[in-house]
Amino acid sequence: MTKTKVLAICAIALLSTVSVKAQFATGADIVSSYVWRGIPQEDVTGKTGGAPNIQPYASFTTGKLTLGSWASSSFSSGLKEVDLNATYAISSAFAITVTDYYYNFASQPNYFKYKNGTGHVFEGTLAYTGSAFSASVNTMFAGADKLNNGDNAFSTYVELGYQIAPVAKVFIGGSLANSNTYGTTGFGITNLGLKVSKTIAITDKFSLPLYGIVGANPYSKTTFFVAGITL
Repeated sequence: MTKTKVLAICAIALLSTVSVKAQFATGADIVSSYVWRGIPQEDVTGKTGGAPNIQPYASFTTGKLTLGSWASSSFSSGLKEVDLNATYAISSAFAITVTDYYYNFASQPNYFKYKNGTGHVFEGTLAYTGSAFSASVNTMFAGADKLNNGDNAFSTYVELGYQIAPVAKVFIGGSLANSNTYGTTGFGITNLGLKVSKTIAITDKFSLPLYGIVGANPYSKTTFFVAGITL
């Protein structure tokens, strides 16, 4: 048997294995406004994400690795975001993620620009998800996350969550240090609230998941309410 045939057989076997184990997923949320970690998002004109947004996602999982993309687009304010992410499940409870955030309000919008004026922000995340308790540490390590002097800010956000009921979760999160991304000059709680979910049965085979998030940003002394539908 020639080497070419051997390689062809190995490739077919590998692809067959991947196709059996691989999982694809896609969906979308429609939210009344876009609030991220307690921060209303802004577009290039400075308008906040108070308008409804559609937030689609797609992912590919094989083994412990998941590759995905998440996006948000405003119905009226021009806000647009496209993110890429890669997650590796260390165990059933722990996972690490690297995310490439991309915003259209960079000073010089260009997706393939990664130096000055880039709209990309790169972040590393270590997350724990238990039966009721969850926690994550998220640090931006490159890109547009800068201090006023132009140095990397290494903005770090920590969030804790607790499932107080099957349909209700409380959470608290904040920035650990000076960060223009989170609008803090030191440690500050930016995201405190409650998320409640509900599923409405439309037919015997179709139901519509709904959720509401009531929260506050104690650091900026603001509050928010977000309603969402998952498709």
